[in-house]
Amino acid sequence: MPKKSSDTYGSMLKMNMLSMLLNIILAIAVVVLVLEIPHIGTTAGSGLVSSPSHNSSVNNTGTSQYSGTTANIDQPLNATELAVINNAPLNYYETAGEMLLNGTLTNQVVLEPPSKVSHFSPYLFDGKPSVIYVGALSCIFCGENRWAMALALGKFGTFNNLYKGYSSFGDGDIPTLYFSAYNYTTPSGAAFGNSYNSSLINLFTADYESPVTAGFEFPSTGIPYFVQHAPNATYRSAMEFMNSTNEFSGTPFSYWGNSIVNGADAVIFGNTSQGATLPIAGMTHAQILQQFRSFNDQFAWSEYAAADVYIAYTCPSVNNTAQVCSLPAIQTLESRLGV
Repeated sequence: MPKKSSDTYGSMLKMNMLSMLLNIILAIAVVVLVLEIPHIGTTAGSGLVSSPSHNSSVNNTGTSQYSGTTANIDQPLNATELAVINNAPLNYYETAGEMLLNGTLTNQVVLEPPSKVSHFSPYLFDGKPSVIYVGALSCIFCGENRWAMALALGKFGTFNNLYKGYSSFGDGDIPTLYFSAYNYTTPSGAAFGNSYNSSLINLFTADYESPVTAGFEFPSTGIPYFVQHAPNATYRSAMEFMNSTNEFSGTPFSYWGNSIVNGADAVIFGNTSQGATLPIAGMTHAQILQQFRSFNDQFAWSEYAAADVYIAYTCPSVNNTAQVCSLPAIQTLESRLGV
């Protein structure tokens, strides 16, 4: 066979070096993209196997580089707004549940398989099972998820008050609901309690407070911080239970009926499939509640579907006695979730 000339070898060497350089540039671009979008998932639709959450080791204290809004923060919902949460029609939950099951949602709603969700005996207080939630005022996933949580809890009881809030400026600055009037300027603290009433379940809520003008913050000690700062024996016991599960890996961290849900059960930041933008950050609380009331877009359908997942986790602990538990979509979700 004829030998290749030195010019041919030189050309091949240059091509190989160019290929290696392009691969390095591509790898750097991927890393930069991941760093720029740290909180948004990469797969839309249902049936995913992991929940997005904030790791407790993240702490962005003391920053003032962020800009955002605190419009109407800590203001209670008025009666009309509160009715959207407390009196949402059952058919909304059924339609959204069917969309989740048939894969027609563009936002990410997580259906955790049984192997990914830990089950415990119901946490009973006053003879009733409980929903227990631990999160952070600053946390974007907690902020997004409280909308779905409220819609779910409204089918087992009634909120006398909910408050307008935001995740921190450095973590999305998205409008959310607070379970109580939070201290959004304190360097650090813990907010416990809510104004929820139900004959079927208890609700224990705890959020870490920090400056809304900074970034995401959560105590490095995790759940023991809430045990230590519990306002009474009842809340201390609930926090001790959450700590005893040894399941905590980030916020939000919640317990529904007999199921620990580690992370958010959805990623819903607007009326589009997930991506680098957060359309919800440009919305007012009134606009969000109006979309829930109108129930005619992907954002509303997805939030009700996320509520359906929490409802399906809770229904077995109340022996499916809540009216919402009789919906065909909820019963199918219970089977899919293995509860």
